[in-house]
Amino acid sequence: MSVSGKERGKSQDSGWRGSAEGWLEAAYDALKESGVDAVRVMPLAKRLNLSRTSFYWFFQDREQLLAALLARWKDNNTGGMVKQSESYAENITEAILNVFECWLNPELFDSQFEFAVRSWALQSEEVALEIAAADDSRINALAAMFRRFGYDPDAADTRARTIYLTQIGYISMKTNEDITERFRRIPHYVAIFTGKAPKKRELDRFYGAFGYAEKEPGEFVPLAETFEETAHSE
Repeated sequence: MSVSGKERGKSQDSGWRGSAEGWLEAAYDALKESGVDAVRVMPLAKRLNLSRTSFYWFFQDREQLLAALLARWKDNNTGGMVKQSESYAENITEAILNVFECWLNPELFDSQFEFAVRSWALQSEEVALEIAAADDSRINALAAMFRRFGYDPDAADTRARTIYLTQIGYISMKTNEDITERFRRIPHYVAIFTGKAPKKRELDRFYGAFGYAEKEPGEFVPLAETFEETAHSE
């Protein structure tokens, strides 16, 4: 069969064989739930209610699946943090709030995925090297952000490491923090990490990105409630 014919065959058979994305998603869920030892073909086939042999229609072997998982982690977590570090901001406090969006939006930085990959690294020197490279890339992106706003290289590097290592500590300790509790700490984190207090409009934009408004100092409500109150007062 020609390559193009084989590809058409894969497309036609994907319904009962599953799909590459389906197998990868199952592997992602298994990794987060139970660690890398759970990412094996037979358990994943059972999870997907598919035959074991259908896996090999999309991946050569388990190692190729694991490589795809690692690539997904790099694209999402490192890619997301670098993107936010480089996002437009008028000042350093706004720039830091761009980065803080990573900690609350798993589409930018998936903390559970991060914890799972770091745990995996304890069993794999190759993954440990990938972790080290990712750490360097993320810290360098944060340091570049500080330098962009006039911090000298040493101060930029130290502040970048403080932000990053604080968040990795959150992840490693599996800190469970209500979103509004995190919101209350955000202005203080910004001030500590940058040496500057964030403006109210910057904080309002940040809270609003997650569907909240600060009704009173330290008191947060869903944005919808503020809209209803405005409508009733008119």
